[in-house]
Amino acid sequence: MPSAARKFLMAGRGGLNLTHSESLDPFLTRYGAAAARLEPHLRAFSPQDLREFCAGLGEETFIGTSGRVFPKSFKASPLLRALLARLSRQGVVFKMRHDFVGFGQGRGLKLRDPAGAALEITPDAAVFALGGASWPRLGADGGWTRAFAEAGIPLTPLAPANCALHLAWSPHFLEAFEGQPLKSLRLVHGEKAARGDLVVTRRGLEGGPAYALASALRESLARGEAATLSVDLRPDQSIETLAAKLGRPRGKASLATHLRKTLALSKIDIALLREASPEGLPQDPQALAARIKAAPLKITGVAGFERAISTAGGVAFEALDADLMLKARRGIFIAGEMLDFDAPTGGYLLQAAFSTGVAAGKGAATPVEKAACSR
Repeated sequence: MPSAARKFLMAGRGGLNLTHSESLDPFLTRYGAAAARLEPHLRAFSPQDLREFCAGLGEETFIGTSGRVFPKSFKASPLLRALLARLSRQGVVFKMRHDFVGFGQGRGLKLRDPAGAALEITPDAAVFALGGASWPRLGADGGWTRAFAEAGIPLTPLAPANCALHLAWSPHFLEAFEGQPLKSLRLVHGEKAARGDLVVTRRGLEGGPAYALASALRESLARGEAATLSVDLRPDQSIETLAAKLGRPRGKASLATHLRKTLALSKIDIALLREASPEGLPQDPQALAARIKAAPLKITGVAGFERAISTAGGVAFEALDADLMLKARRGIFIAGEMLDFDAPTGGYLLQAAFSTGVAAGKGAATPVEKAACSR
């Protein structure tokens, strides 16, 4: 691209959630199967280290009410300008509009310049931080996977993550509620659960809880299993409490009026219950309470790379040593979203990108011959 860090700037459109303030032990669990491989890098360059790094660039951070960490400017551009200015002072030269094409011999790298001419370089060390495949119009389209696969480097296929969920709304529901919020829900799929607010879209659901469960739902669909999303409309009340309220005499009031008066369910809540109950809502208070606590929605798919916040999959950790250097190609290091991990929103993806960047950078700063001897 003609300028640097376009996806970083995109991440800052909502305030640039850099990291999270929770203690490191629960922080590590957010990375699932990749937690053990990321742990040494996250401990070596922790969320607090990232905050201090930003402060050193003149961009102080603060902890929001949710525990997420943001720059005080609430923008990505001041932090990026400060970082690029520091790099320039240190003699870094930027070569824009160059593409990575493939590997040559040893540490040789094949590139294509802005005019389309081929060139090859053999650096002392190289750090690859080419990103995943989400928001490809910003430059990172996952095209590097072809060259890595051709070189025999083990990869997990890239897949969209932290993305919207697709489902088939009825025309009536969509006409009445497209663009409207669903408040204070708890979503469950398998062993995964998330709480928060959602927005109804033409194709399905958007919002933090949907993003948190997108990968698990995508994997269920890939296995040919039913991808059912269970929606709890009253996560802070038990079935028994709801059933007791619903059991009150309703007289001539309609069921919708009864739900509004006894449980304070909104029109969109009730409409969602009906979407999840094509056979009709249960009349029995206990059964109706159970449906309110677990309204089933059939997910038909997840958003593609063009709208996904991040990417799952990438270079397998088994292909790398402890310094994130490719075992098959000494002197070549991998960092960030190219690595095979899946992180939720909340600052976890950016923290892992910074932490693995530090690890790869330190590895690249060590002469390859010396590093080989030390191992």
